[in-house]
Amino acid sequence: QVQLVESGGGLVQAGGSLKLSCAASGSSFTIYAMGWYRQAPGKQRELVATVTSGGSTNYAEFVKGRFTISRDNAKDTMYLQMNSLGPEDTAVYVCYADVGVFTPIYRRTNYWGQGTQVTVSS
Repeated sequence: QVQLVESGGGLVQAGGSLKLSCAASGSSFTIYAMGWYRQAPGKQRELVATVTSGGSTNYAEFVKGRFTISRDNAKDTMYLQMNSLGPEDTAVYVCYADVGVFTPIYRRTNYWGQGTQVTVSS
C-alpha cells in the first residue's frame, strides 16, 4: 500500500506564493508519473501539472509561467511552486501518483492524496 500526503496549502494574498509538497510512503513500490489536480467549489476537477520519473513536465495553460512542478525521486516527493497567485487559483489541490507496487504481485495503479486547500484573497 502507498500513501500520499500533501502539505503546504494555506491562505495567501493575491500575487503571493505557496509551495505544495506531496510525499509518498509505503514499501516495495516505484513511482512513474506524478501530478497535481485542483478542484474549486462548483467547478470540475482540472489537471494542473504533471512530471514524469525522468523529470519531463507538462502544465495546464492557465498556470504556465507561474507554477513549477518538480520531484525528488530519492525522497519520493513532488513539489508545486506556485507564484503570482490569484483568487482564481483558490481550490483544493490534490496530488496523484502512477505507482507500480511489487508485492504480493506486481500491479500498477494510481494513488491519490487527501488534498490541501489553497485560498488566495484579493
